[in-house]
Amino acid sequence: MREDALRYGKPLPRPADETDEAWIAVIRKMDETYAELLTQQVAVEQKNEELEEAQTFIAGLMASMTDILIACDLSGRIEQVNLAAERAFGRSPGDLARLPFEDLLAEESPAHFRHLREAVERRARISDRELVFRTPEGSFPVSANGAVRFDSRGRSVGLVLVCRPIGELRKAYRDLEAAHEGLKEAQQQLVHSEKMASLGRLVAGVAHELNNPISFVYGNAHTLRRYSGRLTAYIDAIERGATTATLARLREELKIQHTLANMGGTLDGMLEGAERVRDVVADLRRFSSDRREAREVFDLAVLARSALDWVAKARAPEIETVVDVPEGLAAVGHPGHVHQVLMNLVQNAVDAMEDRPVRRLEITGRGGDEVVLVLRDTGSGIDPEIAARIFDPFFTTKPIGKGTGLGLSISYRIVKEHGGTLEASNHPEGGAVMTLRLPAAREG
Repeated sequence: MREDALRYGKPLPRPADETDEAWIAVIRKMDETYAELLTQQVAVEQKNEELEEAQTFIAGLMASMTDILIACDLSGRIEQVNLAAERAFGRSPGDLARLPFEDLLAEESPAHFRHLREAVERRARISDRELVFRTPEGSFPVSANGAVRFDSRGRSVGLVLVCRPIGELRKAYRDLEAAHEGLKEAQQQLVHSEKMASLGRLVAGVAHELNNPISFVYGNAHTLRRYSGRLTAYIDAIERGATTATLARLREELKIQHTLANMGGTLDGMLEGAERVRDVVADLRRFSSDRREAREVFDLAVLARSALDWVAKARAPEIETVVDVPEGLAAVGHPGHVHQVLMNLVQNAVDAMEDRPVRRLEITGRGGDEVVLVLRDTGSGIDPEIAARIFDPFFTTKPIGKGTGLGLSISYRIVKEHGGTLEASNHPEGGAVMTLRLPAAREG
């Protein structure tokens, strides 16, 4: 029978176990396919959800923008706008879509779409281009910034323009200008405060410096007045024809010989005090001079001693001062400005030594191709973390009310204008060291 089936091409019946295995394999394959379809469906749904979230996010961004956003193709046909554009033009997205960009522009617009297209072709940025739109309320000037829009293949397919009303920009510029003016006024006030602080130190130093010679002149003037009274009484007795015995007695009582012997010294002392006052006034006039273009040869040693006298000696004997500066350190420049620098340096050194057990200020100098002045104090020194900032404007380590942070900055600028340098460092044995270098004066 089997041979007959094979002879006539009829399929042979399978055993029952083989048929069951085939059905089981088919069912398994269907399960795998169904599971794969479910996984793909879940992935597609997740992608759709992410896409919807992205579209919602982008739509929210576009709706929240206060600037007008317009996307168009390279021919100028509008493809998409945001809510701000709809409000500005008073039209719905459907009315604006496919509308030529030129139809939105007023005739008086400084730039048109062809100008934007030419900028793109030149690969130039569309930055702050002024456009004037035509809106129901009238002309609407804006400042436009744009970029090229590319497709998935990297080909340029259009433009995206972001337009901000010029009125808002002008307001922002006005606010910025007002803030700038406020900063300039604050800076001027700080500079004025620093000048007043310097003036206060100057007045205190000058008052101390003038006090000694004026007191000396004042005391000698009283002495000379007593001498004048004695001599006047003796001369009156002579004019009245007093006897020789009477004149001898008066000479003894009025101490005429002693008066005549001391009068010369008294007058010399008054003259010396007056000359010292004259020198201080001359230094003060030179310090306050504002002839910025006038340059002269001056002795740096004289200015250093004057600055020390005006600032540090008022604190003596609290502060020990040592000066080792040779005479004749000739430099060229504005002596009043350099004097201001030296006063600032001395004042900073005095302030740095406040509440220190040892207060000693050393000033040394040397000449050569340049004149060098070194000031060393016994303060706490300069913190390495702020060493690079001590010459910055408005930077100070002093408490509020004791410094504006402009003294070293102004000093640094003055020295630089003189062609010199001002450096700050720490001494190996402690304290700060300020080194001033100025070009030396040449013969002729």
